[in-house]
Amino acid sequence: MGYQKPSGSVSVFVSVLILVLSLDCMPCNAQLSTTFYDDTCPNALAAINTVITDAVTTENRMAASIIRLHFHDCFVQGCDASILLDDTPSEKTTGANSGVRGYEVIDAAKAAVENICPGVVSCADVLAVAARDASVAVQGPSWSVRLGRRDSTTAFPDQTGTDLPRGDQELPTLITSFARKGLSEREMVALSGSHTIGQARCLTFRGRIYNNASNIDPIFAANLRANCPTTGGDGNLEPLDLVTPNRFDNNYFTNLEQRRGLLISDQTLFNGGSADSIVQGYIDNPASFASDFAAAMVAMGDIDPLTGSDGVIRTLCTTAT
Repeated sequence: MGYQKPSGSVSVFVSVLILVLSLDCMPCNAQLSTTFYDDTCPNALAAINTVITDAVTTENRMAASIIRLHFHDCFVQGCDASILLDDTPSEKTTGANSGVRGYEVIDAAKAAVENICPGVVSCADVLAVAARDASVAVQGPSWSVRLGRRDSTTAFPDQTGTDLPRGDQELPTLITSFARKGLSEREMVALSGSHTIGQARCLTFRGRIYNNASNIDPIFAANLRANCPTTGGDGNLEPLDLVTPNRFDNNYFTNLEQRRGLLISDQTLFNGGSADSIVQGYIDNPASFASDFAAAMVAMGDIDPLTGSDGVIRTLCTTAT
């Protein structure tokens, strides 16, 4: 039998079916957008900025804490604000997130947005915008934040121990950890540059300053031992960048060249390995670091977001509803 052209009614049915199937698949193909809230909550970003700027002005260290909080959220099950949940158990209380702080600042930013646009802006997006604003507040780079994430209703505490990089890890392990999240070695080095601000606890760098390794400046180590004894003082703080600890710049990488990286995971970036050339490039060209950091933060913010019909818009970042 020869081919017969479908009747008009059949053609219409097929067209409608294709359209329905396409619409059904739209949530799974939803993309983040820098203009996501332009119509639904045009003042959201300004409200977040006010809270973050005030918080950093009150306590300069908070800039590093907010950026770290965003990083720790995205590396566990994607950028879904699961780290903000007060679940039992929660991600907040795990060993891998010990020392992570700034939760109350994000709660305040979310409350400010809820006050003007109830139920519209996700906690995950608030955190992503807050990280950008925290960088700007300490003279760091800015970037256009892609928005449209939705929030998880569940925390993932078991994944914090396996997915989050640690301060005692060497270069190959770090490269693998970031690669699992779709991030390149260059992006890893750029993101590590956030350690140009902030502080670390004695507990996290004690092993490095007492092992007399060849990749640590002896005077640097001796000075740190005064505030970090072999026992006790676990919570004593030291700046990750001794030169300009409150300004976002490229001195972090210069410190590595001088063998003055505070954490093992810092110094391993400049220790005769594949990352040396990237670090040297950032030492020689601060603008390159700023540009790469901004791009890497955008890439990190794209890790497995919940979009479309997935997830929820939490009213309070601490609870699943």
